[in-house]
Amino acid sequence: MNNYAVEIESLRKVYRVGNEKIVALDDVTLNIQTGEIYCILGTSGSGKSTLLNLIAGLERPTRGSIRINGNSIEKMNERQLVLFRQRYLGFVFQSYNLLPTLTALENVSLPLTFRGIKKQVREKEAAKILTSIGLKTHLNHRPTQMSGGQQQRVGIARAFVSKPRLMLADEPTGNLDSKTSGEIIELILKLARDNQQTMVIVTHDSDVARIADKTVHILDGAIERIE
Repeated sequence: MNNYAVEIESLRKVYRVGNEKIVALDDVTLNIQTGEIYCILGTSGSGKSTLLNLIAGLERPTRGSIRINGNSIEKMNERQLVLFRQRYLGFVFQSYNLLPTLTALENVSLPLTFRGIKKQVREKEAAKILTSIGLKTHLNHRPTQMSGGQQQRVGIARAFVSKPRLMLADEPTGNLDSKTSGEIIELILKLARDNQQTMVIVTHDSDVARIADKTVHILDGAIERIE
């Protein structure tokens, strides 16, 4: 039996814009090893974010298959996909996506709410991970009371708090300065390695690629090479 967390076979994604067909991904095949960190590297418009969205089940492939932990996600309906994402996936976004009316503690404990975990346990776990990433004094701060780097740390804590098997990150340092970017990437990789999680990071930043286990270079919707 193989040890792949994600198996992508002959993946194709075509968008229709008026009468025009735009091929975002063309015949992509990729196996992602369980417990490894993969960087998908490419310029804007290369198809890297489309690939991540397909892995997350946020978009449907035109053709091809995606299996995560043996589950064929392209065959799932919307309800099945929502439940699958809650159970297996964690997301780190470029734009933080924090709820502005909630505190850091409340934002981080949110994924545990969906799993039916009691409030006292949720808040204990959220406080624990926020403290571990240097935000002990910011538990009751709302997003507007925090810097961009602090907000991204909250977003990371929220993604990791339920210890999902597969972590997906879309340009997680895109809105940050270079010093903060380095700190955030180190933090993401440490958490993923400590939890023995599989991680896929989409970026155009070659510095991120240097610290991943494997780098998938993508160009014009196709895999150019894997290092």
